[in-house]
Amino acid sequence: MKKDLKVAIVCDWLTGVGGAERVVLELHKLFPNAPIYTSQYDKQAINWFDDADVRTLWLQRLPKSLKKFLPPLRAIAFRRLNLSSYDLVISSSGAEAKAVKTGKNTIHICYCHAPTHYYWMRYDEYLQNPGFGKLDWLARIGLKILVSPLKRLDYSAAQQPDFLIANSTFTKEQIKKYYNRESEVIFPPVDVEKFKNSISKSTKKGLLAIGRQTPYKKIDLAIGAANRLGLPITVVGNGPDHNKLVKMAGGTVNFVTKATENDVIEYMASAKAFIFPGIDDFGIVAVEALASGTPVIAFDVGGSSDYIVNGVNGLLFNKQTSESLVTVLEKLSTKKFSSSAIQNTAKKFSTNEFHKNLSSFIEKHLKS
Repeated sequence: MKKDLKVAIVCDWLTGVGGAERVVLELHKLFPNAPIYTSQYDKQAINWFDDADVRTLWLQRLPKSLKKFLPPLRAIAFRRLNLSSYDLVISSSGAEAKAVKTGKNTIHICYCHAPTHYYWMRYDEYLQNPGFGKLDWLARIGLKILVSPLKRLDYSAAQQPDFLIANSTFTKEQIKKYYNRESEVIFPPVDVEKFKNSISKSTKKGLLAIGRQTPYKKIDLAIGAANRLGLPITVVGNGPDHNKLVKMAGGTVNFVTKATENDVIEYMASAKAFIFPGIDDFGIVAVEALASGTPVIAFDVGGSSDYIVNGVNGLLFNKQTSESLVTVLEKLSTKKFSSSAIQNTAKKFSTNEFHKNLSSFIEKHLKS
């Protein structure tokens, strides 16, 4: 790759730790001198970028009380961000960042985490549970009024990049469905090395579910199945559904709302199975479980199709119901899984593989 290549990185926001933020971190490692443009940056919530040139948009100055009403404002702000002076722009986006302006001599590659959820695949879920608390009623009105013009803007923004990368086969299909564009799959970076020495020497026992407790994660299905079978399950995380989940939980359910990174590694290594009942665009946490040598019980839709081999490193259930999950869990006691074999299936999702595959993709398209 040219040493004098002028590169910019763009992302929707940097306000928490998730899969999209991990992609930005690895982009920063590949291009340490590239500025990172984003709508908002919370240094207290995410401290990975102290050595980076992070440049926030005017949205950073808005009062906190307005920050939940940002999608229309982000759509405007990113469309006005002119990056035409760069040779290469890489946007990491599942929302509005892909809309940036680039010049005729700029190559814009978008690493797409998903077509914007609140306009497309999850619109009905956002309408039912906007996540604004007492202001849910106002959010619903705003979404209903604005969704049509914002969908048109989002579709238009998705035509801006020269090339699209999807984080999974599922996302590739969604990009084609909603944006009518082709894309190439490059799996997101998973720190599998962090888990390689974590295979528990003790007997694996109990079920595990980890994630933000929101409706689409479907953690209620895992709890419902554990209740039905009287199986112990540890539920790690918090979120707007937490109180609802606590109320439905039976005596075998243990909630952990605060867990350190080391705690999570130990939970994953010692669990008999990791339950992944939602539809996720990819699902880094499930691959982390595989990297721990733990089989994953996943719903057979979404990113799980890229990493779960039924009967080899996990089991799949085909209806998003507790009953369907119960049927698969009943088979768990008769299945014998090899922790080392499971761990091997996670290797192709490593950060090194991400760097190699993305660098190859960029090199190919810089020459074309």
